[in-house]
Amino acid sequence: MVTVSGRHRMRSNLRGVGAAAAATALVAVVAGTWFGYQQLAGPSCSGQIQLSVAATPEIAPAVQGAADQWVKDGAAVGDTCIAVNVTPAESVEVAATVASKHGATLAGVGQASGTAVTPDVWVPDSSTWLLRLKAGGATAFAPANGASIARSPVVVAMPEPVATRLGWPDKKFTWADLLAQVNSSKPLHAGIVEPTQDAAGLSGLLALTAAANSTGAAGSPQAREATIGALRAVATNSSRLRQDLLARFPRSSEPTAVANGLGAAALSEEDVMAYNATKPPIPLAALYLDPPPAPLDYPFAVLPGIEPAKASAAKVLFEVLTTRGFKSRLAAQSLRAPDGNWSEGFKALPGAPSPAGGSTAPAGQGAAGGLDPTAIQKATSTWSAVTLSGRMLCVIDVSGSMKQKVETAGGATREQVTVAAATQGLNLFDDSWSIGLWTFSTKLNGSQDYREVVPIRPLSSNRGAIQRGLATVKPSNGDTGLYDTLLAAYKTVQQDWEPGKVNSIVLFTDGKNEDDDGISQKALLAQLRKLRDAEQPVQVIIIGIGSDVSKAELKSITDVTGGGAFVTADPTKIGEIFLQAIALRPPAPR
Repeated sequence: MVTVSGRHRMRSNLRGVGAAAAATALVAVVAGTWFGYQQLAGPSCSGQIQLSVAATPEIAPAVQGAADQWVKDGAAVGDTCIAVNVTPAESVEVAATVASKHGATLAGVGQASGTAVTPDVWVPDSSTWLLRLKAGGATAFAPANGASIARSPVVVAMPEPVATRLGWPDKKFTWADLLAQVNSSKPLHAGIVEPTQDAAGLSGLLALTAAANSTGAAGSPQAREATIGALRAVATNSSRLRQDLLARFPRSSEPTAVANGLGAAALSEEDVMAYNATKPPIPLAALYLDPPPAPLDYPFAVLPGIEPAKASAAKVLFEVLTTRGFKSRLAAQSLRAPDGNWSEGFKALPGAPSPAGGSTAPAGQGAAGGLDPTAIQKATSTWSAVTLSGRMLCVIDVSGSMKQKVETAGGATREQVTVAAATQGLNLFDDSWSIGLWTFSTKLNGSQDYREVVPIRPLSSNRGAIQRGLATVKPSNGDTGLYDTLLAAYKTVQQDWEPGKVNSIVLFTDGKNEDDDGISQKALLAQLRKLRDAEQPVQVIIIGIGSDVSKAELKSITDVTGGGAFVTADPTKIGEIFLQAIALRPPAPR
């Protein structure tokens, strides 16, 4: 018995109601599969093992059909029958549930639904979800298998009149070509589905930022400027829902409608085929850009902790999903086989490379296997920093220990490395941000441990003052007056709390609290608990530098306020940590 529950959303609702019925029957079983298949299939059985499968909506009908045929043929473990429950589920929703269970944090994903249940087998649209969970702190998350069962290349979708004007389908495009169009004086209206929540959007983001980084030396101002410009351009037309983004493509052939509508977006090949199947007034062209971005690869992930009988059933279900018959079911869903080939019934788009568009991965292996989790984390963090507005007080330690030289930074001091990271971070924020700057040590301003360098104001009028203020930051001969400074900063940010933005403190320090005349840790935590207001939260992010920092001390503060404590022994990593910290901010209260 196979049951399918849940609503088909986003991709799947673009497809007709007959999509599942269009899937063809399993017609052949490869020799290597047949033995395992026969081991679990018998003429009669009793009882029932419930194997739950959560599959991204566009592949769920194919998985359903194959499992249905398997059960019909008598699927069993020993003498026990197997029931496969296939649920169409958006990858981001299952990822949020798995992250919650395993203590991981995924930038931009948000909290799991209170009713969400972790399945036995998960087929997300991309292996990048598995990589992000591991990099996000799910150290014990080790799903079995993880091999690809399907593929859909990531393309740049354009209204056909726009693509034709640019030379499609004869011209071969690169991501550098797209970047030039996006950053031109008359820019192409490009958009994206929120890349922290959408695998195709993330793949496109990685390809676009790689093209931007190639415009100059790695990390150069020119490369950073190109990257930030591209991110802000596509963020203008970003959407959390694929349906909403698709609705922005022109719905009329009138020149004005075409000019004002969405002109380009990174989507999967399947997305474009499903959209065009609805017979829109303006069909979408799919541009297969070089170098090919990571495709959607649909890994078959058996989640940890399931019982042995279910694991055995999952193993053979995977074998069923590698047969020739399953490839035919994929074709009916506008999906390719894992190696990029397609079966009869797949209606390739104009210009579609065959079989795999230069991005071939061996059958049964995840296409995201070559991706760097660090690169993914950096891309999502940069995106969040560039596209989310906020109000922030930056507080920098200027105690005497900040004079210490950093071997990995060519002899620059901790202070210089910290100021450089803060300056670079400032360039990520647009004028909608409000930023202020403080420094602290002990008795920095009379008996006061902290000094206001620049008050919190919008960057539209404050950017120059912040830049000049950072240039004046120099270490003192004092100690670390952490607790008094943190309490004063918290009260300052809370006093003029601004709705619609994340109100936060980002504090850089290389030591423990050393002000014997100041507030104690116990008193600080008590006051912060008293001040904390759930309706007007102030998030505290503390970045500790060097080996003298106590993460336990810092974490005791952020456990009360919300936020996070980050510690690095290598000060040159401050910039990366700053990006991660900004990306993990909660959504702004409404």
